[in-house]
Amino acid sequence: MNISKRTFLKASGASIATLSIAGQTLTSSALAATTNNQPDNQSQGSALKSITDTVTGITPAERFERIAKAQKLMQQLNISALILEPGAAMDYFSGIQWRRSERLTAVIVPRDGKISVVCPFFEAPSVRESLAVGDDIRVWQEHESPFVLIKQILKDSGLNKGKIAFENSVRYFVMSGVMAQLSNLQHVSAEPVTLGCRMYKNQHELELMHKANEVTLLAYANVFAQLKIGMSQSDVKSLMHTAQGQLGGKGAWNMALFNQASAYPHGTKQKQILTEGSVVLMDCGCNVHGYQSDISRTFVFGEATKRQREVWQTVRQGQEIAFEQAKIGTQAGLVDDAVREFYQSKGFGPGYKLPGLSHRTGHGIGMEGHESVNFVHGETERLKPGMCFSNEPGIYIQGEFGVRLEDCIYMTKNGPQWFTMPPASLDNPIGQLIKLQTI
Repeated sequence: MNISKRTFLKASGASIATLSIAGQTLTSSALAATTNNQPDNQSQGSALKSITDTVTGITPAERFERIAKAQKLMQQLNISALILEPGAAMDYFSGIQWRRSERLTAVIVPRDGKISVVCPFFEAPSVRESLAVGDDIRVWQEHESPFVLIKQILKDSGLNKGKIAFENSVRYFVMSGVMAQLSNLQHVSAEPVTLGCRMYKNQHELELMHKANEVTLLAYANVFAQLKIGMSQSDVKSLMHTAQGQLGGKGAWNMALFNQASAYPHGTKQKQILTEGSVVLMDCGCNVHGYQSDISRTFVFGEATKRQREVWQTVRQGQEIAFEQAKIGTQAGLVDDAVREFYQSKGFGPGYKLPGLSHRTGHGIGMEGHESVNFVHGETERLKPGMCFSNEPGIYIQGEFGVRLEDCIYMTKNGPQWFTMPPASLDNPIGQLIKLQTI
């Protein structure tokens, strides 16, 4: 089957604007322009409309609940305080969205009581804009040490002994500066606390991820309908970036790899142009109120070869095997093992050997595109409700092409559920949004 824009629109059963999904319709008005079915219409993306106004961000009450859960874990682990730098963990607990520099901004979470913020004096008004909980902001001037302020915060809370936990991305100069002031405390990893909270999403968080995935899937449908011979990888990335932004996705990121470049999971510097028979591997996502999507699709522009179809279908089977293996109570590493065993039976691998699957089967996802834990050999963490993962067991054949299909799943008490259902065939390669289930 010749998979052109026109053919895709016919094969999908109707216009993309009414693309069928399980239990609902994939955005009625957002893709109005795509119904034109004009093969070379480059203005289609201009009619895309935001679909994210139906969801709301995390509330202060939810952040207070997160802090309370973290403090309960800290008490169980005999941790006196938690130190966070700007990033996902700081946002998760405090709402502060800030950047890192040589001037320290930090959040201190004590085992009891309110959180505190340390930041430069001149940055305080800006930091306060996104602070969602608490009002204890302590500032330091350019000639002063922020670490002395942290020591005072702990002293005010009566915390002069025990363990002080640093989130795993905290920079060395911060940890060493703090510990130089707190020689009577022991520094430890905060992961048992931060992962103990962030690894398990609640229904609201899943709702935001579901919407982000809807944005990305709609953008794929729109962009696929605009592919034409002669486009560069940059052209396609630009289309995808625009589409996700117009649909309401924030922080959109996009990758498009053509032909032999698709055999490299994250691409090469080789310049590639879309031609008849080109393999197009895309890996794209965005966030909605800070929660991420991550979807990969592989198309063939024009008539697919028998080999391309066979590899594509093998990857689709690999995804299904991963999904079926991902049961509550299963060690995460066994999901990766099951896929590699299947691929080896098809002549790929073994292990990470090429041609085959040269990376893990999937990664955790939430506020960050890559979070713990992973679907990777040797991972013993057991799957529990609220965990979210990408499912992306690609196959890469260097010198020829690569295929990756990636859809994210979330764990419920009844097992895994898709955010987006992978496409059934290379002839209808977009897939479907699935109605969100209760965890």
